[in-house]
Parts: sequence; structure tokens; C-alpha cells
Amino acid sequence: MFKLVTKLTPRGDQQKAINLLTQGIKKGLRHQVLLGVTGSGKTFTIANVIANVQRPTLVIAPNKTLAAQLYSELKKFFPYNAVEYFVSYYDYYQPEAYIPQTDTYIQK
Repeated sequence: MFKLVTKLTPRGDQQKAINLLTQGIKKGLRHQVLLGVTGSGKTFTIANVIANVQRPTLVIAPNKTLAAQLYSELKKFFPYNAVEYFVSYYDYYQPEAYIPQTDTYIQK
């Protein structure tokens, strides 16, 4: 059971977004977008949706800084649930490769 712990309450359009996103998930919509400026409460909104739908959730961030920020905030919102953090270091991995157009071999 996902238990959201916060003293915050939804403000402005957040409750509408929470309701629409929750309904969309329950209807089986595969793609939805939550759009908001920095500091508009997107993480809080998503935390409410997670609490509403009671399903394990994978949150993917485009960079390591945002991933760390999301982890920290979600850990506070869900202190009694498993909130994990994984960062891929794929950008540091250099596989061996061959480029046939230039007959170039790149070692590991």
C-alpha cells in the first residue's frame, strides 16, 4: 500500500491534474502528459496519482541531477514505501565497434 505523507494540499490546477491522470490510468490510457513550469508541483501531483492508483511506479528522469531530486522528494512523500534510485553509467561505457564505411575498428 502506497501511503503519501505530506502536510501539503493540492493548489490551483493540481487537483484537476491529479483527478485526470488518475482516471486516465484507471481507464488504461498508455500515454499522458503532465506539463508545468519549474516549481509548479509536478512531483507532488505525481505522488498523489501514485497514492490514488496504488500501483508500483517507475519514474524516469532525463539526467542524473533531476533523478536525484525526484528520488529525494519521492522518498519524503513515501517514507514507508520502497523508493529506489538507479543511475545508469552507460555514457561511460565504450563498447568495441567496427565502422565498415571507413574500415575503422574502435577498441574497448
